[in-house]
Amino acid sequence: MNLHAQDIAQYLSDHPGFFDEYPELLAAIQLPHPHNGQAISLVERQSLMLRERIKALELRVADMVRHGQENDAIADKLVNWTRALLLQADPAELPATLIAELKRAFDVPYAGLRLWNAAAVVAGQECARPVSKDTVSLADSMRVPFCGSNVGFEAASWLEEGGASVQSIAMLPLRVGADPQTFGLVVLGSADKDRFQITMGTAFLERIAELASAALARLRG
Repeated sequence: MNLHAQDIAQYLSDHPGFFDEYPELLAAIQLPHPHNGQAISLVERQSLMLRERIKALELRVADMVRHGQENDAIADKLVNWTRALLLQADPAELPATLIAELKRAFDVPYAGLRLWNAAAVVAGQECARPVSKDTVSLADSMRVPFCGSNVGFEAASWLEEGGASVQSIAMLPLRVGADPQTFGLVVLGSADKDRFQITMGTAFLERIAELASAALARLRG
């Protein structure tokens, strides 16, 4: 009778009490160490595998804790920024407050804002400067914020220094609820090309866009 490895494996699987009946085999069986090739017992090999699994689980838990702490920190920044918006009672000061606190709370080097058809109270401000139809159409097409490289977007020119140092950009469309038409755009920029990557998640940016929309909706013309 010819036995194959699969047959032995299946037999041991079907008879879990085998080593209870022949305990001396546990000490007699020698296996190669997975790292240095030295012979070790089956029990030692099992212990080694268990330690490696525990280490992998510990790394996963540590990674989950780190991500949780990062999310908590971002959530705290979001609350602080929202508080600043709520405390600003003067509508004319709201755009400046929104941008200044956004840069401070989230440590964003560049930030800008445009509102199309802005109310008279902010008509003379930078946020009410004319915007091209292409940029308005681009904002209308966004269902979520855009993140990626700055490839000459008009919105980048709204930033400090005309956006000359901006390598990566995030654009947050402003709209009321599910309205397909936007009424403005918040733009964030960084000289770091990896700060706003096209593959990054946008969940918190979506919350920022929603809150900014709610705060600035009163400034629509």
